[in-house]
Order: sequence, then structure tokens, then C-alpha cells
Amino acid sequence: MVAALVILGLVPAGLGLLALFSAQVVRRVEAALPPAGRFVEVPGARLHVVERGQGPAILLVHGLAGQLGHYTYALVDLLGTQFRVVAVDRPGSGYSERTAGASAALSAQADVLLALIERLGLERPLVVGHSLGGALALALAQRHPARIGGLALLAPLTQLLPAAPSVFRGLTISQPWLRRLVARTLAVPLTMVGRASAVRVVFGPDAMPSDYGLRGGGLLALRPSHFVAACEDLAAIPAELPAVMARYAAMQLPVAILYGRGDRILDPQLHGEMLAAQLPGARLCLTDGGHMLPVTAPERCAQFIREAAARCAAAAAPA
Repeated sequence: MVAALVILGLVPAGLGLLALFSAQVVRRVEAALPPAGRFVEVPGARLHVVERGQGPAILLVHGLAGQLGHYTYALVDLLGTQFRVVAVDRPGSGYSERTAGASAALSAQADVLLALIERLGLERPLVVGHSLGGALALALAQRHPARIGGLALLAPLTQLLPAAPSVFRGLTISQPWLRRLVARTLAVPLTMVGRASAVRVVFGPDAMPSDYGLRGGGLLALRPSHFVAACEDLAAIPAELPAVMARYAAMQLPVAILYGRGDRILDPQLHGEMLAAQLPGARLCLTDGGHMLPVTAPERCAQFIREAAARCAAAAAPA
């Protein structure tokens, strides 16, 4: 009995120490990586965005547990010489905030992006979506086809999976209170311990750049709000992705898809080739590399996006 009481007393003390350690790590991360852009208020979110250049508009949307640093690592500057480029932290990710009570559903996030497009005055932008951002880009184009010029999808999630990829299983926490508790106590040390194995899956077969944590914003994934948002995003996928899939055949805007042959997160055949077969006029390109193409192959991605933008311009030109 005494031993049980001692153990029960040690649990909150241990969680308290983990919370203190996590808070100290997060403070250092935020000091090293303050917001790089500006904030835009839209219904349902306060969005952190980075903008570069002038010309035809391109909106860059990141994937699950990511943030806009995946694009500012190199792609924003590569594209900013020809286009007006807007990279956005999705609601709850990076430094963007999801309004309390707002949904993480694909439709809700698509409407948030439409509000951003309208607030910034982006004229029928080419929407670039990476991973989960690809599913979101598809939902956005289906819900608001007149406002989108085309899609350029980088290793996109396009088909419903029976289970989350193994590297994201730690995000499958259904209870909101438990997500918040884990985010403030266990998430930081567990992420640090499992970092090497996660990197091999997320980046492999490519190597993770040594400066990814800072230049690519990777360390921001340690923030509790970021962890909670990623859990919410993952949990929301099954509710609406099947309806998005059912509408592929009816889509008419230009869609280009780029996949790394060695992707260890999403199967290029399932998510790339199947989408190209389902969606009229879609073009699939395969390249060497893994899942994190915006970071590991920015020049190849920039070339792919330029080509997709040219297709959009040609499609919009008067006959």
C-alpha cells in the first residue's frame, strides 16, 4: 500500500519534471526560430505567412507536422524571381494559430486557405501541396474551382490509408486532454530519442540536411501547439478524404504530380499513379529521392512548379 502511494506520488512529479524540461527546450527553439513572416487574420485562424517576389501567384501548403520552413529552406527564393510566392503555416502548425473550436477537417482548412487567397488578393494561384498539403490542395480546388488556377502536388496524400504511416503513430491520440498532456510532457523527450529512426523514414533514402532543424524549421515541431495540431490534422483525415477521392474524375483544372521513387512515407504508385489515372489530364513525374522533396530536391521541385505554372497560364489563355 505504501509503495503504491509512493508510485502514485512520483507520477505527477515525473510529469512535472518532463513539463519543465519541455518548456525550457521550447523556449530555446522559439528564441532561435522566431516568426519569419507576418500574420494574417482570417475566419478560423491567425495565419503566419512569408511572401516573396512579384508575378503570377503561387501558394505553398505544407504537410502533416510540417511548417512553411519546408519551403523557405530554398524553394521560396528559387521561385520568388518569377512569381509572387506565398508560403503559409497551416492552422495550428508553425506559428499559425487555429481558432479555439475550429475544425481541422480538410474542408475547414480549405476554406481558411480560400480566405487567405482573398485577403491577399491572389488571382487564381497555382497551389502547391506537399504530402497532407496535397490532399488539402485537392479539397480546396474541388470546393472553390473558380478561385484556383491549378495544382502542383509534391508527394501528395491522395488515397485513404488503413492506418497512419508508422512514423506518425505517436500522433494517433484521440482524447484532446491527453494530446495536450503528452504535448507538454512526453512529446519533446520522445521526439528527441526517436529522432534518428524518424529521419531515416521521413527523409530516406535522402539524407536530412544538417541545417534542417534551423534553416528548415524542423525544431518547431517540438512546440506543444504544433504537436496538438498535428494530432488533430491526422484524426480529421478519414472523415473527408473519401469524398475528395470520389470527386477526382470530375476535376477539370491542370494538375501535376511529382513523386520520389524512394518515398518511404507514401507509396508513389498508390498516391501518384492512381491519382493520375483517376484525374483527367493529370500529369505524373517521377524523380529520384524520398518524401521530403521540397527540402532535399528544391531545384527539381522549382522546375516542376515552373512547368505546372506554364500549363496553368496556357489553360487560362483565350482560345
